[in-house]
Amino acid sequence: MADYSDFFAPRSRYYGPVKPENLVFNANLQEFSHRVSLLCGLETNGKLSPEETYQEIKSLWKHLKQSKKALGIGQAPSAADDDH
Repeated sequence: MADYSDFFAPRSRYYGPVKPENLVFNANLQEFSHRVSLLCGLETNGKLSPEETYQEIKSLWKHLKQSKKALGIGQAPSAADDDH
């Protein structure tokens, strides 16, 4: 069997424009998705309250937004980038 984490948290291939920031954000997005899925399962099975689940997802979303901003995803390219 392959790596244990590959079984429980498989990663999908990235098909978009290959830039380091896109690859990092894609990995962060997949991690976000996986964690939200786990939280939903825990809430559905009564292991977490709806409020706890909401707060955890809200925190994960905040981290994902910070990642997007730090990586410059979706921002207009600067004039210095146009010169290259």
